[in-house]
Amino acid sequence: MRKVSVFDSVSLDGFFTDAANDMSWAHRRDAEWDAFAAGNASGDEGALLFGRVTYEMMRDFWTTPQAAQTMPEVAAGMNRRPKYVASRTLSAADWQHTTVLKGDAVASVKALKAESGPDIVILGSGRLVSALTEASLIDAYQLVLIPVVLGAGRTLFESLQERRNLRLTQSKAFQNGNVVLWYEPA
Repeated sequence: MRKVSVFDSVSLDGFFTDAANDMSWAHRRDAEWDAFAAGNASGDEGALLFGRVTYEMMRDFWTTPQAAQTMPEVAAGMNRRPKYVASRTLSAADWQHTTVLKGDAVASVKALKAESGPDIVILGSGRLVSALTEASLIDAYQLVLIPVVLGAGRTLFESLQERRNLRLTQSKAFQNGNVVLWYEPA
């Protein structure tokens, strides 16, 4: 059975996008952080899962020469990995190695989990993370706490109807102020 995990950034006040739906505040780069990000993206194992909005944002950046020049290991990993996009509106995907999951995202991810294959990591995709958390389909969360207070925005779990208890399994602080927190359902 495949595992599904989440990798997302959140502000100190709990938002994953600001009030304008912008995430640029989450990009606090330095050599130590870039090495961590490259290590996360360097393996050949694992598929990526996005909601449509995040898919389009990621596709529009990671396929560019700028991405390949700025973060070559991450760009290579993003482009070579198998990808899924949960969407009710996309008819086809135009980023290599991408499959569109049409219809009910929860049912589609439940089916993917039951198949053999690489584990799956969700990037961004707040509505999808919230729906899959509600359905108890997330096996692990890797949250990057960014030292910024936004004041308003969207929370990662905004549509969650019931409390979910998590257990911290690991943490790592970085010189740029980011703290990565690894959680599993309790």
